[in-house]
Amino acid sequence: MFWRMVKGALFRQKGKMLMIAFTIALGASLSTAMLNVMLDVGDKVNQELKTYGANINVVPKGASLLDDLYGVGDGSGFSDKYLKESELGNIKTIFWAFNIVDFAPYFETRIALNNADEEVKLSGTWFSYHLELPTGESLNTGMINMKNWWDVSGEWISDLDTDSAMVGSLLASRYSIQAGDLITANSGNQSVSLRVKGVFNSGSDEDSQVFVPLSVAQKLAGRDGLVSRVEVSALTTPDNELSRRAAQNPKSLSIKEWETWYCTAYVSAICYQIDEVMTDSVSKPIRQVAESEGAILEKTQLLMLLITVLSLVGSALGISNLVTASVIERSKEIGLLKALGANNAPVSWLVLTEILFTGVVGGVAGYFAGLGFAQIIGQSVFGSAIDIKPMVIPIVAVLIFTVTLAGSVPSIRYMLSLRPAEVLHGR
Repeated sequence: MFWRMVKGALFRQKGKMLMIAFTIALGASLSTAMLNVMLDVGDKVNQELKTYGANINVVPKGASLLDDLYGVGDGSGFSDKYLKESELGNIKTIFWAFNIVDFAPYFETRIALNNADEEVKLSGTWFSYHLELPTGESLNTGMINMKNWWDVSGEWISDLDTDSAMVGSLLASRYSIQAGDLITANSGNQSVSLRVKGVFNSGSDEDSQVFVPLSVAQKLAGRDGLVSRVEVSALTTPDNELSRRAAQNPKSLSIKEWETWYCTAYVSAICYQIDEVMTDSVSKPIRQVAESEGAILEKTQLLMLLITVLSLVGSALGISNLVTASVIERSKEIGLLKALGANNAPVSWLVLTEILFTGVVGGVAGYFAGLGFAQIIGQSVFGSAIDIKPMVIPIVAVLIFTVTLAGSVPSIRYMLSLRPAEVLHGR
């Protein structure tokens, strides 16, 4: 009898039930889309930000000590301490190796450009270097991937162009250098002629430098196989209280805290692991970049969470109005049930069962629609698909159940207040 009454009510009020299902589906679709994007947005945002430079700087221990004590430079100044080029592949062997997107070594020295009295900075680096890893794998890494926002007049040089150079826009303007010109670089007893293949504008102090393949800079300085520093671009997790404590002193952590920190992609944990595989190195996060990534990610996730909450609140209000209207229309039927002896509990369960059944239909339809919305957001904003998170299914189910019940509360209260005699007499 109970289920026959439920079936009859659903078919008699199919218009209102479809509107309730549509309202629930709308809330479920927005919640599904936002939650899937929110759970996947960390990697997407980090990938986008990684196109704008490195967030870790690796320097020799001696150079870092001078910087800490006297503030000489930012880790990129000149020092007689160096890192070993042969150990660079070790960076891709750490626990978070897959989070290392790109890295580029630099050897920095001073040269006299075109026999001028003033010395300028020359940086040797990898542009797009094919590196064989100790694990047997290989990768292409270097400055082109990490500095792809540079505005280059001419063309990038390759690591095999040992007779070519790229000149910063400020330096090129000062010395009237254009792409195609021949320049001379003198360092001590060493001299080399270089063809300028490109003039770049980076918007930083790099515009006053000359860039050449790493081997050229090492040869000019007589420091084969050595590098001054390494810039690393890594996908990281925003800092929290644990990561900040670990950055100050990892030994202050308990064993459980240390394991949690070490196995989470905090920038401090990745720096620590790089130092483990590089001899006498100190890895430091470039704080402005790392903190900006965390702030952007947190604000993006907060925005999506707010959209989810507001969509659910809107759904609850819509359900409340529709269910209340349905109860008002059925007031005589409900009054008759009460007059025949039905108490409040069975009548309430009758209405709730109808609404929950409608909610299941709307929730399932809304979930699959939300998956489509998530992919549309992923392709339009990030240019890639959003990973479907299975954990979203129970979360959406609980949210829709809660919203459906919350939206039904006003109508249930109204129904409980109905008096059979007044309703049946048309009052």
